Amino acid sequence: MSKVLWIKGGHVIDPVQQRDGKGDLFVVDGVFVKSLSAAEKKAAKVIQAKGLVVCPGFVDIHTHLREPGDTAKETIASGTLAAAAGGFTTVVCMPNTKPPADNAGTIQLIRDAVARTAKVNVFPMGCITAGREGERLAPIGSLARAGVVAVSDGGHCIQNAEIMRRAVEYAAMFGLPVIDHCQDANLTEGCVMHEGDISLRLGLRGMSRMAEDVMVARDAIMAEQTGAHLHLQHIASASALDIIAWSRKRKARLTAEVTPHHLALTHEALVEYDTNLKMLPPLRTEKDRQALIKGLRKGVIDCIATAHAPHTVMEKDREFDYAPFGINGLETAFSVCYRALVEAGHASLSELIGWLAHKPSELLNLGRGTLEPGRPADFILLDHKAEWEVTAAGFRSLSSNSPWLGDTLPGKVHATYVGGAEVYNDA
Repeated sequence: MSKVLWIKGGHVIDPVQQRDGKGDLFVVDGVFVKSLSAAEKKAAKVIQAKGLVVCPGFVDIHTHLREPGDTAKETIASGTLAAAAGGFTTVVCMPNTKPPADNAGTIQLIRDAVARTAKVNVFPMGCITAGREGERLAPIGSLARAGVVAVSDGGHCIQNAEIMRRAVEYAAMFGLPVIDHCQDANLTEGCVMHEGDISLRLGLRGMSRMAEDVMVARDAIMAEQTGAHLHLQHIASASALDIIAWSRKRKARLTAEVTPHHLALTHEALVEYDTNLKMLPPLRTEKDRQALIKGLRKGVIDCIATAHAPHTVMEKDREFDYAPFGINGLETAFSVCYRALVEAGHASLSELIGWLAHKPSELLNLGRGTLEPGRPADFILLDHKAEWEVTAAGFRSLSSNSPWLGDTLPGKVHATYVGGAEVYNDA
């Protein structure tokens, strides 16, 4: 017997279908349908959505789930529950696991764990180079056959341009985008935050924008001259946006993402030496932040990604120089972006949903992020007017390394559904 859902009376927002108003949604056997028959309506489970926004589940193409290996920080079970609590119904997991996801066997290990414990859809990403060491290519062909949706060295930027060129050309043969963390390691050794007046005042070694810009320029040239798809992670530099815009004019297949924390915060937030604000690339200036918002609105930046990087309390509770880079991001992403973009008057709620849902999905051809009939019934019920306090105890993630601890944020996910099945409810 078919499983039928009738999501009734909500404010439906789906940028793909240009829906933005009160309406109903229908699901049969985990798939959206245009309408229900009289018999199906009679048999349907009704979900009352009055007063709530009903929208596509968010898609995060930059999530560190840590499994296998660093399971004290996160597991596939805890990370995907955190994703569901944040409204994400699909995540792409980064390959910097232990061991690295540089072979088909490790990819299968991840897929098996996903099948057993994941609460949301998980797509694996494979490594570009063996061991993420940047010295020789991983077996990209076998990784493609194992089901990866892209390749990346997950937090490592390949410094050797010849190896990067061969990787880009080889990945293109299998239709795989190359995902890059743009950082010239020679310009960042020992650096822990943005180079500027705040780093000088705090006595911390600063990281120049040049470290990011140099590699963005390299990737822009490679994307243009090879015709391959390169995607740039967590852009933070205003000048990097100029390079990306230049490459777009030359028809390069270069895409980019921005994180919620780079849209919301600047290096001025580090004056208390809070290691939960230590990230790569670092928080930069207000000029950079405003440029990122403008770049997102103009389409120079394609989407928002969380860069969810959980760490244990013990790891983060150290001197700033020695604490690891990265923040917990899945559960706060929507709320942080809603405050920084929608409440601040830079974007509509529909635009924000697009940047979090169908646009990242389209970049990696995942087939999610919309409520269109025939698509998997991945959706969320959202109370964008509600407020909630961020606490360590409230996280579903195993880690709580968030810069918003103790803050009150707007916008709360009420419930999350994957394939028509409820995987999270705030009750």
